[in-house]
Amino acid sequence: MANELQQEIDLFLQYLMQEKRLSTHTVSSYRRDLTQLELFCQQQNLIEWPLITAKHIRQFISQLHRQGLAGRSIQRCLSAIRSLYRFLIREGLADINPALVVQAPKTEKRLPATLDVDQMNSLLEQTEQDTMIGCRDRAMMELFYSSGLRLAELAGLDLRDIDFGDQLVYVTGKGNRARVVPVGQKAIKALQVWLKKRDDLGFFEQMAVFITQQGRRLGVRSIQKRLSHWGKQQGISEQVHPHRLRHAFASHMLEASGDLRAVQELLGHADISTTQIYTHVDFQHLASVYDSAHPRARKK
Repeated sequence: MANELQQEIDLFLQYLMQEKRLSTHTVSSYRRDLTQLELFCQQQNLIEWPLITAKHIRQFISQLHRQGLAGRSIQRCLSAIRSLYRFLIREGLADINPALVVQAPKTEKRLPATLDVDQMNSLLEQTEQDTMIGCRDRAMMELFYSSGLRLAELAGLDLRDIDFGDQLVYVTGKGNRARVVPVGQKAIKALQVWLKKRDDLGFFEQMAVFITQQGRRLGVRSIQKRLSHWGKQQGISEQVHPHRLRHAFASHMLEASGDLRAVQELLGHADISTTQIYTHVDFQHLASVYDSAHPRARKK
């Protein structure tokens, strides 16, 4: 009877390969996760799937967590167990799916790496503006850092989207949500230098803000390559890419203002929890704010 669990796991894996047409790699992952569950069940003298309850599944998940398995891997394992029970119920080998009410530990979301203020100043101030490409790239980086735009937002900008009088940029972000973001003085100046260079080269009819030497809209891959080029040129060890500049904008804004809600609006995040994950605030800054603001933290 002890092999009954394994026999039904094998039936399930056969079903995945023959009927669901899953890849060998995916099926191997299912096999690895479910074999761990089978070993746990044998240790608990659980010899049939209907005997396994939500409590047992929680104990198994807790064991994986104690063993140091990453949250994402535990989520994958729990998903495999749920899929197995759906199959067993369909085949009449189980009545309920005990894994449905079990939650995996929350996966720790890694903070995106950022650039500090000195690195940003070095990157922006030392980017040459003598050539068309230099002018364009400086304007792109200034705008990324000034307004926290996403890569697709910047690539899709048209001339009508920038209000130089009020120093604003109009963008449409994720979920087709429109927002208006301020543009700093240095970014405005860099954009003006770039657009004059563009006009001097005769690109009057192209509505895209950032274009190639041939007058076509600059694509997202090309923008990524240009930022990476300037990062290497300035000797910045970390790779420079649009997401990092957007994160630097968010980090530096939050560190200076402490206004999470305002940063959320500037970034265009629908949920403030995304902003909390996205931004990185130096702990010493948080500690100093706490010490100065909390009535029970102040030293006499």
